[in-house]
Amino acid sequence: MIRTALLSVSDKNGIVPFAKALHEQGVKLISTGGTAKLLAENGLPVVEVTSLTKFPEMLDGRVKTLHPMVHGGLLARRDFPEHMAALKEHGIDTIDMLVINLYPFNETVANEQCTFEEAIENIDIGGPAMLRAAAKNHQDVTVLISPEDYALVLAEMKANQNVVSYKTNLRLAKKVFAHTAQYDGAIANYLSALGDDLAHKTRSAYPETLHLAFEKVQEMRYGENPHQSAAFYKDTDLVAGALANYKQLQGKELSYNNIADADSAWECVKSFSNQTEIGAACVIIKHANPCGVAVGISPVEAYQKAFKTDPSSAFGGIIAFNVTCDGAAAEAVAKQFVEVLIAPSFTDEAKAIFAAKQNVRLLEIPLGHDFNTFDFKRVGGGLLVQSPDAKNVLQNEMRVVSQRLPTPSEMNDMLFAWRVAKFVKSNAIVYCKDGVTLGIGAGQMSRVDSARMASIKAENAGLSLAGSAVASDAFFPFRDGLDVVVKGGASCVIQPGGSMRDDEIIAAANEHGIAMIFTGTRHFRH
Repeated sequence: MIRTALLSVSDKNGIVPFAKALHEQGVKLISTGGTAKLLAENGLPVVEVTSLTKFPEMLDGRVKTLHPMVHGGLLARRDFPEHMAALKEHGIDTIDMLVINLYPFNETVANEQCTFEEAIENIDIGGPAMLRAAAKNHQDVTVLISPEDYALVLAEMKANQNVVSYKTNLRLAKKVFAHTAQYDGAIANYLSALGDDLAHKTRSAYPETLHLAFEKVQEMRYGENPHQSAAFYKDTDLVAGALANYKQLQGKELSYNNIADADSAWECVKSFSNQTEIGAACVIIKHANPCGVAVGISPVEAYQKAFKTDPSSAFGGIIAFNVTCDGAAAEAVAKQFVEVLIAPSFTDEAKAIFAAKQNVRLLEIPLGHDFNTFDFKRVGGGLLVQSPDAKNVLQNEMRVVSQRLPTPSEMNDMLFAWRVAKFVKSNAIVYCKDGVTLGIGAGQMSRVDSARMASIKAENAGLSLAGSAVASDAFFPFRDGLDVVVKGGASCVIQPGGSMRDDEIIAAANEHGIAMIFTGTRHFRH
């Protein structure tokens, strides 16, 4: 039964009404510093921790709760007579509820101007100690670290004469240990990223020890293949617009491959969302590769164009829009077999259309352009860590290397093709024209084979490559790849450049009379 609660929070959201509700339930309130002041200002009777410990806060607040009067009250087992006798002997009362937020260490060090001294002073000592004590003794103590849990706990208390169930206490304790582990990991990441010369504020992007924190979203029926088990975890430091922010409106449970492909589709379509002149964009993904990308004045137009690129591969694909999916787009998509459809939102008409196709998974994701701090790739016994490929080459960063200059329409086509190529598995060759992909060659060991494949796929779809733009995610090592795309119908090519045979490739472009641009940026995607 909860008779006494200790409250000390940096996040004051909801703490006053929660404390008032506890008081109304007859709970004695203990608090510290700013929290105690806030509660008192709101007319609540509150006991300062210093009155409890008979010892003043000291060392600029570094020592205030590290005391037997606090930790004895938290750690004593109520079902151990010897524990209760010890409390009685030393005049210690039990503390039945702990409500704590830790110093904002993550928020502090996220500021690039944060000094070493500021970071150190935002390492909480007493808070984690109390949290761990309360969570260890969860059979007798209810411990809360988040305002989102206040309502649940109050409801149980009101329904059960101030008793919170063991199930709830255990769930809250698990949350605490995960939180303190993440907190300690953040401190270790920060400190191990610092150089030896702290005066120069050197901080590596890659700490000597890397601690990661992810929360399980769901377990899955199987992984990439049926004999593999799997689960989906989301980053505890989730950025806006990330796939893991999805809200599933309908459909079957997402599979491992659904999520992997959906991420590719969403990241690709987002790359078109910060250009107001584009309008609607649609991306169709199959096995982690785009099989159709297009822009249009409406989502249905963008979808219809993207679908024409490779109708056979689009069967059972993942589709993403960068704008609201309306009724017209939904009606067009519903005619095909689609696994997952993603959009920032769906109109009521669109939802009604898909209600008749309950197996289609509809995902709403807020549109955002932030990137995760790191990309990861697991290898045997280790982890490859890199910054995300967030580079979008702008027109003024490009260099025309051919004798013929590209026309304005060719430049637009090349910029479009370049954005798509970034999301195609290497080696990547992408034909585009008028905001539509025409042929995509992906994942081949030879760049010339990717070029041939892209031409073949366009031919199979009945699409003409005449006057198209071609993007290559990396340089052409020999002229043969360039010869293939020009033979296919390309009138202009965009590529990073940087080959030891660049002069030969440029000469081939001039021989063919095409325009060619070097970006200076490579987009390998393995």
